[in-house]
Amino acid sequence: MLESSLILLIRQDGIPNYTCWGKSKSVAVLTESSQSTSAQSGALLELYKFPQVSFGSYDPMLKDNGQFPSLYQVSQKDTSLALGMVSLMLHFSWTWVGLVITEGHKGHRFLSDVHAEMDRNRVCVAFVKMLPSPLASYMPSTHEHIVLSGETSLVNVVVIYYDIDGLNDLYYVIEPYIATWRVWITNSQWHADMAGKNFILDSFHGALIFSSHHEEISGFKNFVQAVNPFKYPEDTYLTTYWFHNFHCSFSDSDCTLKSCPPNASLAWLPLNHFDMAMKDVSYNIYNAVYAVAHALHEMIFQPGEKSSVRNKESMMFFPWQLHPFLKNIQFKNPAGDQVNLDDRLKMDAEYDIFNFWNFPEGLRLKVNVGVFSSHVPLVQQLSISEDMLEWAMAATQTPHSVCSESCNSGFRKTPQEGKPACCFDCTPCSENEVANDTDMEECVKCPVEQYANTQQNHCLQKSVTFLAYEDTLGMTLASTALSLTLLTAIVLGLFVKHRDTPVVKANNRALSYILLISLTFCFLCSLLFIGRPNTASCILRQTTFGVAFTVAVSTVLAKTITVVLAFKVTAPGRRMRHLLISGAPNSIIPICSLIQFTLCGIWMGTNPPFIDTDMHSEHGHIIIVCNKGSLTVFYCVLGYLGSLALVSFTVAFMARNLPDTFNEAKFLTFSMVVFCSVWVTFLPVYHSTKGKVMVAMEVFCILASSAGLLGCIFAPKCYVILLKPERNSVHGFREKNIRCKKEPFLSFS
Repeated sequence: MLESSLILLIRQDGIPNYTCWGKSKSVAVLTESSQSTSAQSGALLELYKFPQVSFGSYDPMLKDNGQFPSLYQVSQKDTSLALGMVSLMLHFSWTWVGLVITEGHKGHRFLSDVHAEMDRNRVCVAFVKMLPSPLASYMPSTHEHIVLSGETSLVNVVVIYYDIDGLNDLYYVIEPYIATWRVWITNSQWHADMAGKNFILDSFHGALIFSSHHEEISGFKNFVQAVNPFKYPEDTYLTTYWFHNFHCSFSDSDCTLKSCPPNASLAWLPLNHFDMAMKDVSYNIYNAVYAVAHALHEMIFQPGEKSSVRNKESMMFFPWQLHPFLKNIQFKNPAGDQVNLDDRLKMDAEYDIFNFWNFPEGLRLKVNVGVFSSHVPLVQQLSISEDMLEWAMAATQTPHSVCSESCNSGFRKTPQEGKPACCFDCTPCSENEVANDTDMEECVKCPVEQYANTQQNHCLQKSVTFLAYEDTLGMTLASTALSLTLLTAIVLGLFVKHRDTPVVKANNRALSYILLISLTFCFLCSLLFIGRPNTASCILRQTTFGVAFTVAVSTVLAKTITVVLAFKVTAPGRRMRHLLISGAPNSIIPICSLIQFTLCGIWMGTNPPFIDTDMHSEHGHIIIVCNKGSLTVFYCVLGYLGSLALVSFTVAFMARNLPDTFNEAKFLTFSMVVFCSVWVTFLPVYHSTKGKVMVAMEVFCILASSAGLLGCIFAPKCYVILLKPERNSVHGFREKNIRCKKEPFLSFS
């Protein structure tokens, strides 16, 4: 490098640091300089402010450090290359991508850029393979380096960033079974035919190549077609190329070519030997030459400069005088592209995306399938024609490259410990949570008025429900309540009709009427629990229930005490006989009812029942319920009612064996057993159910306990009245008394 630079400065036979003005000298040098070569030759040329115009790929390091102010780069900036490649990954949903990067500052800068873009867009790096340059590793130029092996075989998309400046003599080996079916994304510096015979060429069929966008220079292909070694005999490379490709021979006398096909042209060669299209480097060389030419033209013909640069027939000027013109030069080349050498005015390159077709083997056709530009809005930056894409052989659809398959809706991603974010497990959403998109990080909890569907990918509105008359359960309970109410009314009518018969008269006719009326209200109050709740029904259902049952149970207690007094106080002159005759036991009903009224009044005055909603008891439903308000007072009402029932049961149990024809103590006892059993069972079941079932359970207990009282107390009497009328008469009564004298403990059954 240094020798070439010295020859450029002082010519082959020149003296260092001495200039002979009588000889023509170069005014600028065109070079494909990288930072490594510039460190050697560029530093020497910089001593003389010698203009250097680089046609290699853009290297920001050559300007960032200000070390080479005399060096100009003609190529566009490639800082958006990483963004373009990541945009392509996102377009095809490739989230698990391997990186093969050449060593050197360009490779490390690209690795930093692409890594940042991939992280920002949640694309994971599966592996990074760095290819060492000969300068860095001191390896022979024929060294073969393993790029991909079995450990990286699970990645279907690989990015290759190739820097020709540092690795133009390094071969690679890619194991055939690893390379096959892979998608390669690379920059324009990479060419499959540059890698040598070790490559399986078919493996690169379907590769995607990012190449700086430029229009075709008119006349370029005609120029290439006309090139031959006879037209340029000084070009030894062209002579050698002609000899190998057109089967020529050399003349023994002057070593010139002979026996070549007439009118042979480079256009005859197939694409795998020679591509007529202008490469990026050729395009940059063209622009570099014209940039120097335009700068010279500006310098020579600028007013006031002609006399200083012209001396008769020769031009006399120093190379450093060209710098202001090179820095400010701007022109449009024949393709219509703007060219400038000022780094501050350069824009990021636009990229053509080529699809490499090599099937059948040797085709080596690059088809333009898309473009990428960072100068337009984000949604318009990438344009790709998917119908023109050819993937790796035997691939009938877009290749897939992910670490973990996408989580469907209804599942959330759970990171795998110690692995990148793209590697995850899919976990179903929790109850009443949804994930309405793929690859959700977290499930979203449905609002309280909504619920998750079975697939857990959508929240549905809960339907408002309650124990309605239209429901089967509500209709059944309402029908039962009305039937029992009607039955109670019939029994009451039957008792009124036969009010003067011994059966009705012997069992305290007035208390029987009160009990039947209270049972009617008990059956009817159950209807308040059915239907859409409102404030009035919520208050009435509890107060009516408490008062009606208190009247019924206190009536049973009064009847029981009356029976006990009737059998215990039968002798004339006994003091308690007056209580029985005066009807004192009947006062139990208003006294007990007044206590219950008081409790209900306290309940309504402090914290009465109100309309409430139950969002959780029944999946997918909002149940309108009546909140009890004060549970303490509610349980006091139930407790008081239970205490009355227990006292009534105890008294009836004590009088169960008292003899008489119409003794109903046993039936009162049995009715209270049924009543207490229903409500004792009700409490745990009531607290273990929710929603409509809880309301239905309460209605069922009301009907069952009321029906127990009705059946146990009045069924035997109705049996006698309707089916045994002969026993419901004075004559039958006397015959029964005679039998009772013989069998004193025989009671009515």
